[in-house]
Amino acid sequence: MLQSLKAIANYRKESDLAWDTPTWLKLLVSAEERIVNLERIRSIGELKDANPVLDYVERTLLILDGLPLSFWVKELLEDVLVWSETAKGGTVRERLRWQHEGINLFVHNIGSSQLYVRQAQAESPAYPRNSMTRILIETHGLIGQYIRGEIPFAENRLLLEITRKGWLSSEELELVLRALNECIIAGVDPALWEQVRGEVEQLIGWIAWDNAPVVWSVKERLERLRSVSIHEGEPFEQAYAELEWELNVEKALAPLENRTLWYVESALQDFSLQELVKVFLLTLRDGTGQEQPATVRHISFESLMNTMYYDYRGVKKINVYKKRMIEKYLSALSWQDITKGKRKHNPHLSVIVEHKEELPSTVFFNFVFSSAAEKLIDFCIEAEKTPLYDKAVLLLFDLFGLRRDAYDRFHNEETYLTDMNQTADFKRVILDYVTGTRILDIGPGGGVLLDLIEQERPDSKPLGLDISVNVIEALKRKKQLEHRRWDVIKGDALRLEEFVETESMDTVIFSSILHELYSYIERDGKRFNSQTVEAALQSAYRVLAPGGRIIIRDGIMTEPVEQRRRIRFLEPDGMEWLMRYAQDFAGRPIEIERIGEHEAVLPVNDAMEFLYTYTWGAEAYVHEVQEQFGYFTPSQYEECIRNTLGSQAIIRVSRHYLQEGYAEALSSRVEFMDEQGQLVPLPDSTCLIVIEKPNHRDEATK
Repeated sequence: MLQSLKAIANYRKESDLAWDTPTWLKLLVSAEERIVNLERIRSIGELKDANPVLDYVERTLLILDGLPLSFWVKELLEDVLVWSETAKGGTVRERLRWQHEGINLFVHNIGSSQLYVRQAQAESPAYPRNSMTRILIETHGLIGQYIRGEIPFAENRLLLEITRKGWLSSEELELVLRALNECIIAGVDPALWEQVRGEVEQLIGWIAWDNAPVVWSVKERLERLRSVSIHEGEPFEQAYAELEWELNVEKALAPLENRTLWYVESALQDFSLQELVKVFLLTLRDGTGQEQPATVRHISFESLMNTMYYDYRGVKKINVYKKRMIEKYLSALSWQDITKGKRKHNPHLSVIVEHKEELPSTVFFNFVFSSAAEKLIDFCIEAEKTPLYDKAVLLLFDLFGLRRDAYDRFHNEETYLTDMNQTADFKRVILDYVTGTRILDIGPGGGVLLDLIEQERPDSKPLGLDISVNVIEALKRKKQLEHRRWDVIKGDALRLEEFVETESMDTVIFSSILHELYSYIERDGKRFNSQTVEAALQSAYRVLAPGGRIIIRDGIMTEPVEQRRRIRFLEPDGMEWLMRYAQDFAGRPIEIERIGEHEAVLPVNDAMEFLYTYTWGAEAYVHEVQEQFGYFTPSQYEECIRNTLGSQAIIRVSRHYLQEGYAEALSSRVEFMDEQGQLVPLPDSTCLIVIEKPNHRDEATK
């Protein structure tokens, strides 16, 4: 067994440091702050009771111990492996002293080599292997980072000094580097080593024999930096092509060619390609808009990585609160402004590109939130477990000017899109009324209707349109992973003709989306405004081809509206839900006549509006109280259509029904009665309306 493994085993057995503990081990175990790559950590909360860096070093040593290598190679690589992570160790006081002395703790391979040199000089300054070990530590992991797109190949050329000075032959260097990289990469994940082994061995050959590698273009480097995002479905080729329409990417990012990028994938993999490129452009200039000097070789995103993650119910999660704010900030930056070094002023979010006097070769990038924003985000995190969560999130929406709608969901966004995909059976009825091949789905959610159209109508050309960047990105990933032929675009449902040609669509579908437009989009400074529905219908009619159809599936109010219904709660907190809902619902005042501890009488449409939210549950409450599901009665809907589109628009179908699932979901939670206390069925919840635009020929014959 390697001596280093024995030392680690003794430490774990004794749970304390002995007088003869090696210096490298003292540094690793004395760390008061865990300096780790959060990409590899499942739960940040576990860090206080664990030492992932020591665990990783031990795994690399176990791999080395099992390799069929000569004694001198194992001895050399053992020194390299035990010292290569030491820049992540040390007490807070030691780390402050090291920084003051110029040790680069933020570019860990360089900092670790500096710490090794200091120790080696104290022990045996004339020993030649010290210089070779120093080079191997300084280039530790760089081959893997080159494969990931994080560094230029030239960073590895320091290894040529080993052969040029005659310390090793090219064959020996090749052997050493292959074994070292197997330990480094398989220590992260054995499957990853098998996946990249061929490319690693090719690169080692180029290094050992001083051959020139193939030079990557900016696009190829970006593609490698996006490997995790691509694996999760990002359509990189399409995203890059769209980016090139707006920016000369090769020219704009040329200054990155000779610079290394630290923790970029960990910090930015959840952002879009466009957002990543904007961040890169921000790093290339300082706060005054001046280009970074040529002396800057390293750009570190470690601070941003630490900013972007936190523990959510015991699992490491991207801080979606901060992510939304950063996305909002980046979306407001034009390419023209950003390439000139101009930044938008935001009182609660700023860009920091920081230089440290003692480390002139490195800059540090981060987004910094105001004290108020940080406290509000912390409040949201703490409130996740309490009824205060909805109020906390709404405050955050207001602070950053976010849309307070179903597309600004946070932790339940993935669940929400999944739930939308489970409504396939409910939405299948729409297919009976679709006409033609050019079909536009407004607000496609999780893409379930696009999938159905594609499957049931092989000759169709389905297109989804949504205002939310997050929904569009999720759908593009789904399309890429599932090899779908439908497409999606970002656009405004009230101005469709700006995104698709006039009279170009055979069918326009509003499936459970008009009530959201009604609830969230202001017209004349007012939400919950029927003019929004009218504007959406007019826009859809303009892009509808003659003979085409608008299909509406959405919430409906029941008639007569004067009916009153009694609700008896079968759950102890039901009445508390109702009273809270009446206070929070933004659509209209809710009338409640409380007639008992667990009973109340309400106008029928107030009762149903509440029960829709009650069905969805606590997770969706913050969003459901912001939207009104039923906004027209059947007769009001028909009147709106005729007044908005004129007499030429033909209402082919107008029916309403109770959506399957509501009665079952509520049967064990409430009793729904008339005013006399007799059980009655729930009224209809949903309408299906088909509007047809007449052919020009039909109009001519009238």
